[in-house]
Amino acid sequence: MNGQDCIFCKIIKGEIPANTIYEDGEFKVILDVNPASKGHALILPKEHYADIYEIEEDVAGRAMKLAKKLACHMTNVLSCDGFNLIQNNHEVAGQTVFHFHLHLIPRYVGDKNADLLRYTSETFTPEEMKVICDSLKL
Repeated sequence: MNGQDCIFCKIIKGEIPANTIYEDGEFKVILDVNPASKGHALILPKEHYADIYEIEEDVAGRAMKLAKKLACHMTNVLSCDGFNLIQNNHEVAGQTVFHFHLHLIPRYVGDKNADLLRYTSETFTPEEMKVICDSLKL
């Protein structure tokens, strides 16, 4: 998908309305239309990048700096009890819109999505762990 067919690009251009909580020359931050919690927002770079593999490192770094700033602000304003930052890449990892975006999800004690990030851990032998570790070293 290119930027012309991308729903987030259309939101950024103002072709589709959104609840914008922050905007500058590089990013637009909107409330998610299908929120996991009160205040769930998305950081959208204004330039189209499909995912983490395409986004420029300096843009990704500035997105994370903005995430920290907004998480602090949102925690203060919403009185949430914690925060998730989630960024999915490719369909198998839960990406549904193929424009890089970072989810800002305020968390509240007792919220209905308390198990949002629960997973069943996998088991690897010490030998398998060593192979994995060695293969991932930079």
